[in-house]
Amino acid sequence: MKSIWKKLSETGPIFALAPMHDVTDSAFRSIVAICGKPDIFFTEFIAIDGLTNPKGKKKIEKYYLTYSQEEKPIIAQIWGSNLKNIKESAKIIAGLGFDGIDINMGCPDKRVIKSGGGAGLINNPKLMKELVLACKDGSNGLPVSVKTRIGFDEISIEKWLPTLLEAKLDALTIHARTKKELSKVPPHWDIVKKISSLVRKEGTVFIGNGDIKSYDDGLLKIKDNNLDGVMIGRGALGNPWIFNQSINFNDISIEDKINLMIKHAKIFEKSYKDIKKFPHVKKHLHAYIQGFEGAKKLRSQIMSAKDSLEIEKVSLDWLETIKIK
Repeated sequence: MKSIWKKLSETGPIFALAPMHDVTDSAFRSIVAICGKPDIFFTEFIAIDGLTNPKGKKKIEKYYLTYSQEEKPIIAQIWGSNLKNIKESAKIIAGLGFDGIDINMGCPDKRVIKSGGGAGLINNPKLMKELVLACKDGSNGLPVSVKTRIGFDEISIEKWLPTLLEAKLDALTIHARTKKELSKVPPHWDIVKKISSLVRKEGTVFIGNGDIKSYDDGLLKIKDNNLDGVMIGRGALGNPWIFNQSINFNDISIEDKINLMIKHAKIFEKSYKDIKKFPHVKKHLHAYIQGFEGAKKLRSQIMSAKDSLEIEKVSLDWLETIKIK
């Protein structure tokens, strides 16, 4: 049976919604699915040490591993450095109906790196490979992929990529910056292009990531850099229509943006009642209200709202005032 990555690469190009901590939860993925689905979704990243802890497992599954059928195909992203725990995590995820497992080897968070995960793994290629193999061992045939960066303190692809590819990944996503650079410099797409032939030669589906602003920009990056696809993260914040080829973001009315924001608040509240506090969704609501007259005032009111009903009242009242004008 073909993996989801193989299927997508044969019909390509592939557009993926990036895994972003405290951002790409089920509520946001549902909104993106409504506006124009990407080819594949990712969860937020999940700590394998927590998922394999009997006390934390139930909470983590509710908090991170819930999804609707509209969000499929979907990949569960995990992080950590314990071989036993990654194998056990893969078994758990395989039992939850996911379409694949992705190992985060690129997160720049200091706490994640200190615990041996995320971008810290770039400095330990042997462990990178072992983690992939252990994950495969527990995945019950689910495809295993990796998301990483072009280096830790410096661009160092040649020091670790060949070892990682020995693990026969199903897919590899490269963010075109080092851990040290974060998002402070332009992405190094020339490096991504340089390694694309090597990665694809191994039969690994190759995805590029870094400051993709639109669907057309994604198509250009795929073509120019010999990629199977691209992954979009921050570009989807405030613009969940980004994967929809038929919609120009500049043509979307203020009213449509605000109505979608209200819908997002309601979906979040319904999905995460007694699981996540309502303020978690406000980063999304804030992102919808940008670039038009009166946005600052409305954002202030939205940030003070305590639930979706209050969001709806404040927003509709504001829309009524601009109609009167």
